[in-house]
Amino acid sequence: MKMPTEAEFLASPMGQAITQDALDAELKAQGHWQGRYRLLMKLGSRMPSLDATWHQSDAEVAGCESATWLHHREIEGRHYFLADSEARIVRGLLVLVLAACNGLDSAALSQVDLDRWFAELGLADHLSPSRASGLNAVVQSIRKLGH
Repeated sequence: MKMPTEAEFLASPMGQAITQDALDAELKAQGHWQGRYRLLMKLGSRMPSLDATWHQSDAEVAGCESATWLHHREIEGRHYFLADSEARIVRGLLVLVLAACNGLDSAALSQVDLDRWFAELGLADHLSPSRASGLNAVVQSIRKLGH
């Protein structure tokens, strides 16, 4: 079974090619939810998919409606994540999560307030309960892996 290598974590554009600040500005520039939704869908379609061999049951995030996989590696005290999902909207949300979390040390990762950020963006109000629950499961997995 193939596992992501350190080089693959560091070379991945997930959450590194675009910053949380840039995403925040781009999403807030959309005046309404439909614009933000379209942008999330676009981000999800542009995010590189993980190789199918990485879609392993031990990497699957429990509690997600759509199959979602999360891989973690700590490199020189910093946390890096690779993720994928069957659902494009979830993939778009993963871009946001990874942009906020990739490359942080444990102390900084524990301070990331994704709930506040998503509330500011109006995402929390527009996600279905099952999507919100799945996204929360991803965030909880990241927090757990980052300790």
